[in-house]
Amino acid sequence: GALGTPEAVAIVPYVKEVIETFDGKVLFTRDTHFDDYMQTQEGKNLPVMHCIKGTPGWEIHRELDALRSTEPIDKLTFGSSELPKILAREDNIESITFLGLCTDICVISNVMITKAFFPEVPVIVDAKGCAGVTPDSHKNALAAMKMCQVAVINE
Repeated sequence: GALGTPEAVAIVPYVKEVIETFDGKVLFTRDTHFDDYMQTQEGKNLPVMHCIKGTPGWEIHRELDALRSTEPIDKLTFGSSELPKILAREDNIESITFLGLCTDICVISNVMITKAFFPEVPVIVDAKGCAGVTPDSHKNALAAMKMCQVAVINE
């Protein structure tokens, strides 16, 4: 979509491989905005129309979408307040691992929300399966998450 980068495209094969070999539940979140995006608080601060519901930039990448077993969690802003509620329905969560885009916006937001809800569950970010708006902002987000007791693997 509009916020796509070469780094974002490059992680798709790895993310696909991780999903295909993962022995656990896989959930997808999806940035979801509407035609009035530019009038929202986020749109005023990030004035790039993106992830407009029903457009190609909103859809889960086709190679990954084919692997879904649940509906995506549509989130109207950086982090999802629904994600921890859905996770709370699961029994015996051993760990929660994040991959995706953008490391420095949506990933870090979802990670921190999840860490707050599950402080005793190991929260992991697979850096090889993430990409930021820029390589530098990706690295900064990983460092910030480490400071908050999030395990970052595959840097």
